[in-house]
Amino acid sequence: MKYTSNRGFLSGTTLYVVVIVLLGSALIYGYREIYNLNKKVGTLTTELASTTALFSQNANELSQNITDLSAKASSTDQNIQDVKNQVGGVQNTLGSVSGSLGTLEKLSRIDPVILKKYSKVYFLNENYTPAHLTILPTEYLFSPNRTEQFQTESWPFLKNLLDDAKASGVTLFVKSAYRSFAEQQTLKTAYTITYGAGTANSFSADQGYSEHQLGTTVDLITSGMNGQLSVSFDKTLAYQWLTNNAYRYGFVLSYPKGNSYYIYEPWHWRFVGVKLAVYLHNNNLKFYDMDQREIDSYLVNTFDF
Repeated sequence: MKYTSNRGFLSGTTLYVVVIVLLGSALIYGYREIYNLNKKVGTLTTELASTTALFSQNANELSQNITDLSAKASSTDQNIQDVKNQVGGVQNTLGSVSGSLGTLEKLSRIDPVILKKYSKVYFLNENYTPAHLTILPTEYLFSPNRTEQFQTESWPFLKNLLDDAKASGVTLFVKSAYRSFAEQQTLKTAYTITYGAGTANSFSADQGYSEHQLGTTVDLITSGMNGQLSVSFDKTLAYQWLTNNAYRYGFVLSYPKGNSYYIYEPWHWRFVGVKLAVYLHNNNLKFYDMDQREIDSYLVNTFDF
């Protein structure tokens, strides 16, 4: 019995030792694994930190690159805008130069005397003749057997006036248009002989001072006047139509009532250009009331519709 009990004791002790050994081995293995894991974690942490630092550096570099690109883009936009401004400035300059050249070209084609005040002010010598004269069609003349001429560039305006008056039921004819220096001299001499110098001077210009020599002036007449230019013309429908509409075609009455040059001549109409005629009409002014320098500023627009 005692032998058996000791054997059992040894067996229990042995088992205990085995368990202890196993537990120790397990603990050692566990500690080793934990150590290895901690080492791996440390390595990974170091690598992660390095990667994070590298990523942060790359991010900073990328941000700097974006900033640089943005600055360059802004600079490029500014350069583009500068170029546009320069181009725009050049275009404006060219436009201004082109406009000036266009104005000079127009002026070069316009007789500079066409808007001068010739009634006892400026003088046209015996050699002056409009550069271009058009023979008026007989249908527009009061006396078809008499040849009348009108300044070519002004003729379309006169034609439109006469045609539109006719379309409105108003009868208008050209009684007299262009007169040369010699013709005016002959006419004035005849008037002086007939009426005397004092009376003739009140209604007829001396040669060189007549608006008719410009070729842009007409004496208009209507039916029922017996072929005579008379103050009674202002009682006609034709005169009323002219008063209301002539400025639209560039024509003005040269010698209205109260003028200081000649007697009242409701039949005597001069072409000065639409722009100037409209200005005079809208401001209730007369051609001879304006300063010559102001009149001359309209010269370039004389033949503009």
